[in-house]
Amino acid sequence: MSSLRDLEKQLESLTRAEKAQLLQWVARDIGDSFPGIESTPRICGGDPCIVRTRIPVWVLEQSRQQGISEAELLRSYPTLRAEDLANAWAYVRAHRQEIDQQIRENEEASQPTGSVNGREGSRGAGEIGRRGSVAWTVTNC
Repeated sequence: MSSLRDLEKQLESLTRAEKAQLLQWVARDIGDSFPGIESTPRICGGDPCIVRTRIPVWVLEQSRQQGISEAELLRSYPTLRAEDLANAWAYVRAHRQEIDQQIRENEEASQPTGSVNGREGSRGAGEIGRRGSVAWTVTNC
């Protein structure tokens, strides 16, 4: 309980702007919910996806990192809405390490592992989508 008293004393010394920022952090930590984003254990390996779709947030972020515009993403995924992208970007900001890890895991899984019977193999990754100029490879969707 002394920790709460210490925090209360520190709170008194904060500016209104700092208190507002702190309140946002606490609300995010308590809620940890992002409208329009859901994680379901048996869908895409539990990776966070846009609701109504099986589009993982990491796929959208990876596309953005590769220079694909929001307009291109919306054209490539007809079920996607601008609001979905805004929700995805908010999720990415709050879960940067998780999303970066998912991107790394997918990139590692899509690397060839050598040849089998004269053909290059991969670690079980399969291309699951190509619409317009956007294509992605995932291991568990």
